[in-house]
Amino acid sequence: MTSPIHESSGVARPSPNPVGPPPPCSDEFLRQVHDRSFEDASAEELLALAIEHFHPRLALSCSFGAPEGLVLLDMMHRIDPTTRVFVIDTGRLPQATHDLIDRVRDRYGKAIEIMFPEPEAVQDMVRGHGQNLFYESIELRRRCCAVRKVEPLNRYFEEAGVDAWVAGLRREQNSTRRDAAKVEIDALHGNRIKINPLAAWTHDEVWAYVREREVPTNRLHGDGYPSVGCEPCSRAISAGDDLRAGRWWWEDESTRECGLHVGEERDGSGI
Repeated sequence: MTSPIHESSGVARPSPNPVGPPPPCSDEFLRQVHDRSFEDASAEELLALAIEHFHPRLALSCSFGAPEGLVLLDMMHRIDPTTRVFVIDTGRLPQATHDLIDRVRDRYGKAIEIMFPEPEAVQDMVRGHGQNLFYESIELRRRCCAVRKVEPLNRYFEEAGVDAWVAGLRREQNSTRRDAAKVEIDALHGNRIKINPLAAWTHDEVWAYVREREVPTNRLHGDGYPSVGCEPCSRAISAGDDLRAGRWWWEDESTRECGLHVGEERDGSGI
């Protein structure tokens, strides 16, 4: 059975748009994407352009475990309060992340579209490999990410009528993101348009925006967690560590991705 998209209120909502591949963009727009013509645009300019061209078939992917997603949510809400945001609830998120989702819903008056993994797939995986299979090998960790994160993302795109999406990737986050373009064609997800408005931002710039706008963030950041994912796969880091060192810390940096942004042929992908 296909799991519905839920709002944070817990009420199931049907897809607002017909299922199907995204419509083609103009040749001129695609040329600009290929030529990386948007690299000089500011984050706000990119979001305004994306909203103008794609809303309401545009959605922000926000993990509620990193400040970047909340910065983008705040920017998009200021441009158009009806913009959409979704989160993948893997079933292993910490309570602090659930609390933040509720805080954001109340602060912005915004419905959060929540996707869950397929229960049968999770059940089969846990029965075969245990609850904490991700510690056993890279292959099993990737399988867990595929079941709990990648499949729900793909299903969201199919059910929610999304032609373009916004992500909080930054080039300085790790080696797998150094070449991220601000606007790209996402071949992993049906050639949808993917917008990375913060690609060139630094960690300090993100937090300066958070402080200036009083953007709500995950309280675990104050406990030394710069990046919060699933509870058993996230931990606090020490001063001087890489900002994503607390994610899948038992693996080499080159494999610390979950499949959402880079194909498995390139060592997975992450959020």
